[in-house]
Amino acid sequence: MKFTSTRSTFSVDSLSAILRGLAPDGGLFVPANALPRSTGPAGTLADAERAALGAFFDDAPESVREAAVRNLLDKFPKDDPTPLVDADGFKILELFHGPTGAFKDVALSVLPVLMTAAANGRRILILTATSGDTGSAAMAGFADVPGIEIAVFFPNTGTSRIQRLQMTTPSAKNVHGIAIRGNFDDAQAAVKRIFADASIRAAADSAGVMLSSANSINIGRLVPQVGYYLHAASMVGNGLGTVPFDVVVPSGNFGNILAAYYAKLLGAPIRKFVCASNVNDVLTRFIATGTYDPGDRFTVTNSPSMDIRKSSNVERLLWIVNGGDGSAVKKLMDDFAATGRYSLSPAATAKMQADFTGAFATPGETEAEMRRMRESCGYILDPHTAVATAVARKLGYPKDGVPCIVAATATPYKFPETCLRAFGENVLSDPPPAFAALESAPVTQTQVVDVDGIDAAVRALL
Repeated sequence: MKFTSTRSTFSVDSLSAILRGLAPDGGLFVPANALPRSTGPAGTLADAERAALGAFFDDAPESVREAAVRNLLDKFPKDDPTPLVDADGFKILELFHGPTGAFKDVALSVLPVLMTAAANGRRILILTATSGDTGSAAMAGFADVPGIEIAVFFPNTGTSRIQRLQMTTPSAKNVHGIAIRGNFDDAQAAVKRIFADASIRAAADSAGVMLSSANSINIGRLVPQVGYYLHAASMVGNGLGTVPFDVVVPSGNFGNILAAYYAKLLGAPIRKFVCASNVNDVLTRFIATGTYDPGDRFTVTNSPSMDIRKSSNVERLLWIVNGGDGSAVKKLMDDFAATGRYSLSPAATAKMQADFTGAFATPGETEAEMRRMRESCGYILDPHTAVATAVARKLGYPKDGVPCIVAATATPYKFPETCLRAFGENVLSDPPPAFAALESAPVTQTQVVDVDGIDAAVRALL
C-alpha cells in the first residue's frame, strides 16, 4: 500500500508514512489505493488487528505486524480485550481495559512496534499533543523503547486529576510530560507547525534525530483503531460480521470515528456514524452544515478529552468526500488558515451526510445521563461515553431494530471528580491497581511552558 498526502500527490510506503507522521506539505497520509475487503469475520481482536494491519500496511514485514499484535495482546486482558456489553438497549464496546484506561491504549500498544521497525536504527523524537488520554497512553506505550524519546504537551488546566497524574508521574527516562499554559488546540497547532519548521528540521538532522508523532495524525496510530470495529462487527448478531449496525463515537479529534469509517471500507456493515460532541460542538455543526467554523467559544467541560475545536482527522474525511482530490483539500486548508473557516461543496456535504450525523450534550446532560444509566441498569459510564449515549438517545438510537454500538472510550476511574458530582456518592470503590498506585507515585514531570515556549522545549530535547 502506498500512502499519499491529503494535500498533494506526494506518496510514500507504509513504514515511511508511519515514521514521518505528517507529509512535508502539512497534509495527512491516506491510503492511495482502494482498501481490500475483509475476507471474513474477525472472531478475535487479534484476528481483527491482523486484518486491519494487513490491509493498510501490507508492505510492512508480516513479522513486524505480528509482533505489534502480540504487544497489544500483552497489555490487555487475555480472555476479552475489548468486550461488547449490553446496557439499556445499547451495545457498549469497552475499549478501556488497557494500561491507562482509555481507548488510546489499543493503538499505542501497536505503534511502538511499527515505529521501531520504521526507524530501522535511527533515533526518533516523538512530539504529541494531548487533551488528556493520548498523552498518558503514549507515555506508557513508548516507555523505555530503545532509540525513541517522546514529548507530550498537555493543558496545564482542564484535564482530570487522574489524567494529570498519569502524565506527571512516569519515571521512564525517555518520556517527557510538558504542561502548557493553553489548551489542546494550542498544543496541536504548535506540534504541526514544528513539523513544518525548516530550522527545527535542520536542528533535528544535525542531532541525528527524526521527528514523528503519536497523535492520530499519524496513520500508524489510526489504523490499529480500525481493528476493534472489525471485531465488533463479528460480535454483533450472527457472529459472521454480516448484521448491519450503527456506531456512536464520542469525538474530539475525529480519529476514532474515522477509524470506524475505514472499518466500513474494509467490509464492516456499519449503517450510520453518529458523531457525539460536548458543547465544543464544531464537529456536529460541520456535519450538519458542511461549514467548519470553530468560532471563538471554547469551554472546559466534564468531558475534557473532547475539549477540542480544531480536529485534525477531519482532513482525511475531506480528502474522501472530495474524491481524493488533494488540490481541493489544500484549498480548504488554505481557506482555514486565512479565514478560520471553510465550506464544503454541496456534493461533498451530501456525501458526508449520507454516512455521518451527530449532536451534542451539555455538561448537565452528560451527568444526568450518567445517573440515568446507573439507575436503569447499574452501568457506570465515564463522562465521554455518557455524551455518546445521551446524543444517541436525542437522535432516537437504537432505531429500526438495528443494533447500536457505543464506543466506550475511557474507564470512569479516570474521572472520579465528575462521578462523585454526578452520583452524589463514591461509586468507584475498587480502583484498578495502576490507578490506586498513582496516588502515592512521585511527580517526575514538572516542566510548564507558555505556548510560545513549545518550540524551545523541543529544541532543548534535540
